[in-house]
Amino acid sequence: MAKKPTGKNTSGRGQRDLTVKVKTARGRKLSSTRWLQRQLNDPYVQRAQAEGYRGRAAFKIMEIDDKYRFLVPGARVVDLGCAPGGWLQVAVPRINALGEKKGKAVGRIIGVDLQEVEPLPGAEVHVLDFMEDGADDKVKEWLGGEADVVMSDMAAASSGHKQTDHLRIISLCETAAYFSFDVLTEGGTFVAKVLAGGAEGELQKLLKQKFAKVANIKPPSSRSDSSEKFVVATGFRG
Repeated sequence: MAKKPTGKNTSGRGQRDLTVKVKTARGRKLSSTRWLQRQLNDPYVQRAQAEGYRGRAAFKIMEIDDKYRFLVPGARVVDLGCAPGGWLQVAVPRINALGEKKGKAVGRIIGVDLQEVEPLPGAEVHVLDFMEDGADDKVKEWLGGEADVVMSDMAAASSGHKQTDHLRIISLCETAAYFSFDVLTEGGTFVAKVLAGGAEGELQKLLKQKFAKVANIKPPSSRSDSSEKFVVATGFRG
């Protein structure tokens, strides 16, 4: 029976330092072997499997929220591009979506994605392109009002060209930001993945106009060789 995720950060508990080596099998590319070896030796992949999360990305939002504390009991949250559901798994217990924390406000979370996502207790998931006309109204209807948090771990499909990929994800993040302007309540929070690369200045400028504070963070679970970071904008001006 799979372990039920608690949404708590258990970093450093009961981890073993066992390196797995992978030989290049006939017909397998060297790059594939390296990827497989990295996966098998990644402590966050191992933790995700042990703790019942759908992917290592769960620890990214966990570490970000441990610092900024926006996933609180009673919060209404929208997760854009929520597949496979790791961020939902972290948010559900933290916002008390199942009402398991007696005496605490019960939150609500809506996940949207272009593909079907395996159901998750406490989360409401819809197949939706958040860029389509009227998507913001649909989300607010499902949520029962404006959101306290809009979060996104989306990334555009990789082209293999670093600068092109950077521009694509910045564009995606800007679109998510504009969506958040339509659904967030005053004082709300926007969290999204970006790639460092020089084109994020306009995004930062835009967010600083709309939010009281804008910060950038590279959580410990983000691979050191990755250019990804996360922007955390708090205090939506409305």
